[in-house]
Amino acid sequence: MEEKNLVKVDELTPASKNADVTVKVLNLSERKTIDSKFGGSRDLVEATVGDETGTVILTLWGEQIDAAAQDDVLEITNGYVSLVRGHMRLNVGKYGAFKKVDEEIPEVKTSVDKSADEYEQERRPSRGGGSYGGGGGGGRGRPRGNQPSRNRGRRRY
Repeated sequence: MEEKNLVKVDELTPASKNADVTVKVLNLSERKTIDSKFGGSRDLVEATVGDETGTVILTLWGEQIDAAAQDDVLEITNGYVSLVRGHMRLNVGKYGAFKKVDEEIPEVKTSVDKSADEYEQERRPSRGGGSYGGGGGGGRGRPRGNQPSRNRGRRRY
């Protein structure tokens, strides 16, 4: 039997993976349609969820949206945290799941909002383009192939 990695909302960090957390849905945003960079579009709802230690935004996609309602208590298994513009979002990816449970969370600590804090976002590895100074530019000044940039993202004036 796999051991659960049960955490409280205030213990979530930008590096949290395989997190099992039980949260109450406080409210849900309006449904948005997001255009995918791979073509097509997907529906998205951001739910503010929390427990007795704090709140965080839970991102719900597609079929997940209709499976959660205000005041539901959800048990999330194998969730993970991502950063959206430097702010934490709890996610239930393709390897995770959530279900409604009868557990009570009578009081949610709304004074601790984990998604309000801003975190330094690590730069993703470049997939081509860019230049030594960091930024885009169609590959000007950057060696082709797998050679690393000598600047490592620091600008030199």
